[in-house]
Amino acid sequence: MLFNQIAYGPIHSRRFGCSLGINLMPADVKICTFNCIYCECGFNTKVHNARIPSRDEIRNALESKLEELKAQGICPDVLTFSGNGEPTLHPDFDSVMDDTIDLRNRYFPQAKVTVLTNSTQLHRPEVIRGLLKADNRLLKFDSAVERTMRLIDQPVSKNFTVVKLIEYLQHFNGNLTIQTIFLRGSYLGNNIDNTTPEEISAWIDALKQIRPKNVMIYAIDRATPVRELEKINKTELECIAGLARKEGFEVSVAS
Repeated sequence: MLFNQIAYGPIHSRRFGCSLGINLMPADVKICTFNCIYCECGFNTKVHNARIPSRDEIRNALESKLEELKAQGICPDVLTFSGNGEPTLHPDFDSVMDDTIDLRNRYFPQAKVTVLTNSTQLHRPEVIRGLLKADNRLLKFDSAVERTMRLIDQPVSKNFTVVKLIEYLQHFNGNLTIQTIFLRGSYLGNNIDNTTPEEISAWIDALKQIRPKNVMIYAIDRATPVRELEKINKTELECIAGLARKEGFEVSVAS
């Protein structure tokens, strides 16, 4: 499922309420630094010349959509950067954040600006700067075990590691939300399960290093490109959440 507009929705989000999506990637392909086996947009599109919308195009599309919602009496709870790939890949991400906040303040000042990111671009200072402008920063951390992370998230870069990720996440000094999807299944002959006691223990140890203000855990909700994946039920998610809460973390569960 690809999003064919820059500003799309709003849709009802199980985590955020009425969410207006903002897609900074091309409308007809998926471009991401991960190739997650559970992504609702499917696997990355094998193209090399897809054009990313410009800063001005994004601002104009978003303003047009906000004007439309205002006229309809629809008030979004959040403006959410998501879409067809990793939003922080946009070369003007920091400036786009400035534009979005300006438009939010003019049209729906009560709405929160939220960024969903896979955390792969945290080595770029301008990305950190842009993320710090958001009301909510949700940074992906699907496993603290290197092999499992690579099986689930399939990072494009071989240089991306769990150790480096934890180091970069610490730069936020706790001012972030960690989001983790829990799943079981298989892919290309590999068994995958980030719900085992060993996985949960390593995950909690990593949280202690990152010190996030919030942790959001969830299960598969939509169709995935890999069919051999199991949706974890709410009871099991609550058990995982309980273990993290015992360590002092504030955890929300979406199943």
